[in-house]
Amino acid sequence: MTPPAGSAPRADSGLAPEEAPLGAGAVASPPRPAVRAVRPVVGTVSVPGSKSLTNRALLLGALAEGTTVVEEALWSEDTRRMVEGLRALGFTVETDLAGGRLVVHGAAGRVPAVEAVVDAGDAGTVARFLTAVAACGHGRCVVDGSARMRQRPIGGLVEALRALGGDLDAPTGCPPVHVRGRGLAGGRAAVRAARSSQFLSALLMAAPLARSPVELEVQGTLPAAPFVEMTVRVMAAFGVTVERPHPAVFRVAPQRYRARRYRVEPDASSASYFFAAAAVTAGRVEVPGLRPDSPQGDLAVLEVLARMGCAVRWTADGVEVSGPARLRGVDADLGAMPDMTPTLAALAPFADGPVRIRGVAVVRHHESDRLRALAQELRRLGQEVVEHDDGLEVHPRPLRPAVVETHGDHRLAMAFAVTGLRAEGLLLRGAECVAKTFPDFFERLEALVEGGGQTPR
Repeated sequence: MTPPAGSAPRADSGLAPEEAPLGAGAVASPPRPAVRAVRPVVGTVSVPGSKSLTNRALLLGALAEGTTVVEEALWSEDTRRMVEGLRALGFTVETDLAGGRLVVHGAAGRVPAVEAVVDAGDAGTVARFLTAVAACGHGRCVVDGSARMRQRPIGGLVEALRALGGDLDAPTGCPPVHVRGRGLAGGRAAVRAARSSQFLSALLMAAPLARSPVELEVQGTLPAAPFVEMTVRVMAAFGVTVERPHPAVFRVAPQRYRARRYRVEPDASSASYFFAAAAVTAGRVEVPGLRPDSPQGDLAVLEVLARMGCAVRWTADGVEVSGPARLRGVDADLGAMPDMTPTLAALAPFADGPVRIRGVAVVRHHESDRLRALAQELRRLGQEVVEHDDGLEVHPRPLRPAVVETHGDHRLAMAFAVTGLRAEGLLLRGAECVAKTFPDFFERLEALVEGGGQTPR
């Protein structure tokens, strides 16, 4: 069960040809010229379903009694990894990619496999969530991933699972994690979640499977807290109640998840790049399917865009953003929505004053060290950047042509594509990494720029 040193495990996934790995084994392509916008972009863009909601629904469907149908599901590298990981743990997941549906046959709280290797690739939700699920089973499992995943922290999750009776270890504090499943006894655990809110989400989703009630107490500041609220809401949709007697305390009694039809709403993180496209070109873009009561915390980026001078209007179908003639500089704490850091950084060169981003130290442990990578690439484009421990300060300067490195990070690739709408001579190296969460991002952006109107779905 121990993978070869220095490599992530690879196993026959049993995927049908139409489910072939997105980008797996692909040869790095030449730098991709950014799409240029010669006029304001105007149109409606349908974005794929939320990755965060898709992966949570898949997981809870697997733990539920009955068969769950996940509709409008995202199919991307991250969600493929979740499907493969669940299959490795013995769950049955069917795909209807043409219909945008994933069908999960629940095992009623059991983890079927007695021997498993889960390859999370670059997907943090897969590594963290399936580690917690494997600890609830009664078998041996190794959870591993890419070279970058082996640098991403998981020790806080492992410690909390041990406190609840789990038998597992991660000697480096990062994957690989070796799980000797014997179920979770329950009890109380302190959660050091400063490195990732996914630790707490993983524990919450596994908690109903414990033999006795679970109490989780968060120590320190919880980053990206709206993602935990999202987890609690999805758990409720599958029939499980989470009590919260104190802002830092979560209690979950032993309960059963119930299967259901679950419709995934559009991904707010993906939508942010099209809102930013409107902002940077003084255009107007509508994304249908989003609602003000969405559980996705990244929609709060609309408030930041409004402070920068954008007009935000909720419509009967979704939300519309119109950009101003010139964006205003802003000082923004993005601690509740750290994934929006690249989006805001991409807009900074076009502001009329400095753009300060705070409260996002956690993004140093994402697909790249996002703060360092953003600072490096913005400087390459001629910007003056001050890098802080928890953020960036960007002083706008004239843009200059450059080859921008994506650092294998999907959010950097999409964010700098927005910068490229108004930056002459910007090329993106490694742009294919958008397959992680948004495989046809560039096609949708090009369709919007070329003519507006409804982009392909």
